[in-house]
Amino acid sequence: MQFLSFFFNLLEPLFKLGQRWLGTSRLGWLFVGPNLLVFGLFTFLPILINLVYATTGGVNLMPMQRPYTGAENFQILFECRDYFDLVTCRKDVFWRAMFNTLKFSLLQVGLMVLFSLITALVLNRKIMGRGFWRGVFFYPVLLSPVVVALIWKWLLQSQGVFNAGLVALDMPPVEWLTDGGWAFFWTVFVSIWAHMGFYTLILLAGLQAIPGDLYEAAQMDRASPMRTLTRITLPLLMPNLIVVLVLAAIRAVQVFDEVFVLTGGGPGSATTFIVQFIYQTGFAEQIHLYGLAAAASLSLAVFLIVLTLAQLRLTRASQAGQKVK
Repeated sequence: MQFLSFFFNLLEPLFKLGQRWLGTSRLGWLFVGPNLLVFGLFTFLPILINLVYATTGGVNLMPMQRPYTGAENFQILFECRDYFDLVTCRKDVFWRAMFNTLKFSLLQVGLMVLFSLITALVLNRKIMGRGFWRGVFFYPVLLSPVVVALIWKWLLQSQGVFNAGLVALDMPPVEWLTDGGWAFFWTVFVSIWAHMGFYTLILLAGLQAIPGDLYEAAQMDRASPMRTLTRITLPLLMPNLIVVLVLAAIRAVQVFDEVFVLTGGGPGSATTFIVQFIYQTGFAEQIHLYGLAAAASLSLAVFLIVLTLAQLRLTRASQAGQKVK
């Protein structure tokens, strides 16, 4: 600490000299400039290049050598005579991926928020080995998504541990990853198992921020546990719940690693989601359709921006409601 204090004391004359020469505003821009440069090169510039790909055609990777096609790539993606009959869609794989993503997101986000809330409520109580159990639930978050998928693939494959257990019990083995229904179930389960600890931690932090006086007052009024939960805990936890809901939704829409390693999008297209469609269209197919992949990624980006804006609006509304109360 003494070294840091000495270091900043040495720099103080330089800061004052910079303010005198450049002014406070220009000095601030001087410090922020490198960060803005990195943001522009690695975030803003790729977005512009992606927009160029989405509005051009051909298989050439060089943006300036691709013919301009306007909104043709978007028209190809969204061209359907009947959106409830995917056979009528020009790119039915895109819509299957969209519907799979929607179904996955609704199931995964709903169950993720529910289980994270229940786990946080339990871990917030004074139970034996509370620190140990918190570590157990958070541990999967530390693992790489690929590692998580490989672990569960080893357990679920035809000759895996689960089927070995069934055979030992004189039960027939189950095709966990080659049956469409089971494969979809396990993609949801593995995703929840891998990320629930992170959202539990957010909710646990919110629970610990609730003043204990409120619970003591509820006990004095002989309020039931359910009434305490609905009248005190959930309303005060609402900002954290909104953050968890939106973060889980964004992650669910962007899911790729676990599913790609676990099922590869199969069987058929049962577990093909939108990010995998973008990857396959732009890089994995024999003909790289960069324009279609870019158009699909921009559509996904717009959806994620809408989700983020919704989260900001809901958070502000929740904070305003608490201030009124």
